[in-house]
Formats: sequence, C-alpha cells, structure tokens
Amino acid sequence: MTELDSLRAEIAACWVCAPFLAAGPRPVVQFSETAGILIIGQAPGTRVHASGVLSQDDSGDRLREWTGIPHEAFYDPGRVALVPMGFCFPGKGESGDLPPRPECAPLWHVRILDRLPADRLTLLVGTYAQSAYIPAAKRTLTQAVRAFRSYGTAVFPLPHPSWRSVGWARRNSWFESEVLPALREAVARRLYLVI
Repeated sequence: MTELDSLRAEIAACWVCAPFLAAGPRPVVQFSETAGILIIGQAPGTRVHASGVLSQDDSGDRLREWTGIPHEAFYDPGRVALVPMGFCFPGKGESGDLPPRPECAPLWHVRILDRLPADRLTLLVGTYAQSAYIPAAKRTLTQAVRAFRSYGTAVFPLPHPSWRSVGWARRNSWFESEVLPALREAVARRLYLVI
C-alpha cells in the first residue's frame, strides 16, 4: 500500500465527527499526486452522501458548466482533486444543509494538499473555503469573487453553485462576462498540462 492509499484508507475510516452526523459518517473526497486542479467546496449533500460521488447533483452540473471541465476529466483524480471543507454530509438545518463540520479541514487538508502539485489551480467554492484560504481578504463573497484577479492566476474564488447562485449571477453580470472566461481559460491550461 502506498502512502497515498494509506491516507485514503485513513480518511475512509474516519469517525471523528460521527456523534454530530445524523446520517452517519461517509467521507467523500477525490485526489491524487498529479491533480493539477483543486476544487475546495463546502460539504456533501444528501445525494452525494447516498452515492459517494461528489458533485453528482445540480450544483455539480453548474460548477462543471462554469469551469468547462468535461465530466470524465472532473471525475479523474489524476486531473481534478475534489476536497471539500467537510468530507461528510453535515445534516439539514433550518434553511438548508448545515455548515461543514469544523474538525474535518484541519484534520485532513494539509495532509492532502501537501501531496498535490505545487503549481495547481485552486478553486475556492463558497464562503467556507474562501474564509479558510483567503482570510486576510475579509470580504463578502461577492467582493471576493469580483476581486478574483487580485489572487493571481492560481486561485479563483467562486460562489457556491447552488440554485441561489442563478439569481446572484443575474444581479452580478460581471461574473459571466469577466470571471467565467478567465476561469475557463485557466482551467483549460491546467487540464491540457496533465492529459
């Protein structure tokens, strides 16, 4: 068993948050040492908890549309790492899913990210990922996404691709005209480097 296989097995067996997870633990994550694109999202929803496959829902479809990543490339761990802030479905709250469990990212992210290529493209999807990885910004999600150029060419803050983002994108037309073309170009460059 390689170090990577050992890490994956350790994650799959994780029960740290079990007392807080109504649906029980089912860590869902995808990564390898060659993944040139890293997507840090929120946490699995009910459909992902049932299937064990990240972004197999409308939000995932929307994210793939935004990025231009073909379905087969998206689910190729050699090309795309899917590392949410929480690896298990956190449960339902009053207005949607609960936030990712706070134990997860500190426990696993460094160990995973240390194994990814240093020159990767990182997509920070939603406020939880942005707060963890660009905390100095102290911006709203809209401000962070609008200032995407200030993070260089290797990091893109994005809204969560839920149904709510459709209305958000309509109110912020610059997202489609400025952010998405730059994002798709950056993604295409990374995908073609790791074919």
